[in-house]
Amino acid sequence: MSTENETAAAEIVRRAPSEDANFIVRVIGAAGDHDAPLLRRLLSTLDVADLADVMEHVPLETARTIAKMIGREMPAEFLPELSWERREEILPVLPADYVGKALGELDTDDAAAVAADIDEKQLSKVLAAADEDTRLAVEEALSFEEETAGRLMQREYVAAPEGALVGDVIDRMRVESAELPDVFFEIYVVDPAMRPVGAVHVSKLMRETRETPISSIMQPLKALIRREMDQEEVAHTFQKYHLASAPVVDEAGRLTGTMTVDDIIDVISEEGEEDLLKLAGVSEAAQTDSVYKSVRARAPWLLVNLGTAVAASAMISQFQGSIRELVALAVLMPIVASMGGNAGTQTIAVAVRAIASRDLTESNAGRYIVREVMTAVSNGFIFACVLAAVVALWFHNTALALVIAAAVLINFACAGLAGILVPLTLRRLGADPAVSSSVFVTFVTDMIGFIAFLGLATMILLR
Repeated sequence: MSTENETAAAEIVRRAPSEDANFIVRVIGAAGDHDAPLLRRLLSTLDVADLADVMEHVPLETARTIAKMIGREMPAEFLPELSWERREEILPVLPADYVGKALGELDTDDAAAVAADIDEKQLSKVLAAADEDTRLAVEEALSFEEETAGRLMQREYVAAPEGALVGDVIDRMRVESAELPDVFFEIYVVDPAMRPVGAVHVSKLMRETRETPISSIMQPLKALIRREMDQEEVAHTFQKYHLASAPVVDEAGRLTGTMTVDDIIDVISEEGEEDLLKLAGVSEAAQTDSVYKSVRARAPWLLVNLGTAVAASAMISQFQGSIRELVALAVLMPIVASMGGNAGTQTIAVAVRAIASRDLTESNAGRYIVREVMTAVSNGFIFACVLAAVVALWFHNTALALVIAAAVLINFACAGLAGILVPLTLRRLGADPAVSSSVFVTFVTDMIGFIAFLGLATMILLR
């Protein structure tokens, strides 16, 4: 490749790595698997996030080829930027000594996240290549359950005793040997037992004179994070108190680490995506998933949906005589069920979001139920009138129009009630309301819609 073309190629990759990752594939195909200098020059100007973006979007074999060719020269910060799926796929081809050294260069929370995606056999080699402090920090982090504060927390923090002066704290932070986190927002004030009693923002510290006692400028702590606390609860705490960071304590209340807002943003994003997928009955949707893995994740809920659909069809079969006598019933009944299903889905979305954000609790559940049912009934009345007018003009049958209007109104009311009660019931039973609410609510709206419409038609129109 000419120097001019090479420069243009590097510019393309720098500007749009996700869209032009296929260019890297062509470069490796044309230049060969051994032209590491060319690949290095193409990728050297990328930010670590863009480099991770390229590795995410190229095919797996190309990603592994890149890792083999220039893996040792990649910055350590690149590893935590990768999705855990892609990390699991390329870590086995990276040299253990490189990964061990990289863990030591990362903040302990990022090091733990990377180490969690290494298989046990390789992890022992990686930790053997890491320094002792990194090894101990990673082993401690992995001793906690996934998605807990103990796994996610950063073990580097800045703390000062209650009796320290501002000047002492600043001097201590300036010592080259001081092990400080790369980025921190607060300095925690601790008592003799290492229990946090307050915090001082770095910006506040820098404005005070050196002789000022740090205890006189500290602010009371808004929250303490326990190591065993679930990450969703941690995220809720950060949102509630508008925190940039918070101290993590052990069972005795001693300071052991800190959680920062950048980690919480990732948690909120992951949990939101997870709940969104669960609403559709999909547990996983990674771009690297195989067809088999995707089918295995989605098929069980489709099977449940098939069962509910068969039950609804069996109910419809009980009204075959009515449908034969009035064909318009077959034309119109999907409308009733479909509109009720959409109304129920809207209510589910509101309920699951309120449960996840802890806005919906047992104490205010009654207010939510009344609001959602009244909202559904109001919408049902509006669309019952609209649909009745359409049916009256279409089939020139006023009685049929009134029947479908009544069926829609009934189905909307039941959709609103089921849409809020099903998630609440699932939560009370210990199940995740985001996973299966839509299947059960759709079943309810289909059955109620068909029974209300076909039953009313049979009683009123065909008696």
